[in-house]
Amino acid sequence: MQTYQSPGEIGRLTPDVVLDALGDPTRRAIFRALRGGPLAVGRIARDLPVSRPAVSQHLRVLKAAGLVADRAEGTRRLYRIDPAGLTVLRRELESYWDDVLGAFADEAERAARHAEPDRHTALGVGQEDER
Repeated sequence: MQTYQSPGEIGRLTPDVVLDALGDPTRRAIFRALRGGPLAVGRIARDLPVSRPAVSQHLRVLKAAGLVADRAEGTRRLYRIDPAGLTVLRRELESYWDDVLGAFADEAERAARHAEPDRHTALGVGQEDER
């Protein structure tokens, strides 16, 4: 049984490399095509408006970014999504989410502290009745 070859450990991959690789619309289309499982270059190229050699070049970029892995099967290579690159991308996006939620919580607490005196005024607390 042949094993897939991937570019290496997750620690060597960076979010910038992964995001740059997915910045090209053709590479995104190739990456989406691989969601259904391993495919050969010819099968990927059939659905794209680029040549097989161009698809091969895009696959090399995706592989270097840790997004795809390949293995030999007879005279052709099969490519599949490599979870290593997805892990790097997911961690990066989750860090943004954590930062955004933290900033939202801080702002909500600040707004609540500033609204506290206004709430008392709105309820008439500490004000004399003008009747």
